[in-house]
Amino acid sequence: MSLKLKIKKGDQVIVTTGRDRGKTGEVFEVLPKENRVRVRGVNLVKRHTRATATAAGGIVEKEAAIQISNVSHIDPKTKQPTRIGYKILADGRKVRFAKKSGEVIDV
Repeated sequence: MSLKLKIKKGDQVIVTTGRDRGKTGEVFEVLPKENRVRVRGVNLVKRHTRATATAAGGIVEKEAAIQISNVSHIDPKTKQPTRIGYKILADGRKVRFAKKSGEVIDV
C-alpha cells in the first residue's frame, strides 16, 4: 500500500537518520510503491558492472534508494528540516507549504 507522498522530484531534502545523516541533496526519483526516494549525492553504493557494447565495465558509484521516512524537506526560508502541509490559495490552487516558516514551496 502506498501513501500520498509529500516529497516530489526536484525537492531539496535532508537525511535525518542513517549513515548519511545531515547530508542534503535534490530528489531525482520518487518510488511511491516502495515508499522510497533517490537523492543526488546521498546513500552512494558501489556496483560492479560488466562491460557492454555501449558502456565500459568497472566499479560504478550510484545513488541507492532511501526510505522516505528518513528524509525531511528543507525549509526554503530557514534552511532547517520542516514538515509539509497543504493549503488552498485565494486563486484556488492547492500548494505545499513549510510548517516552520509558512513559506509556500510550490511556485
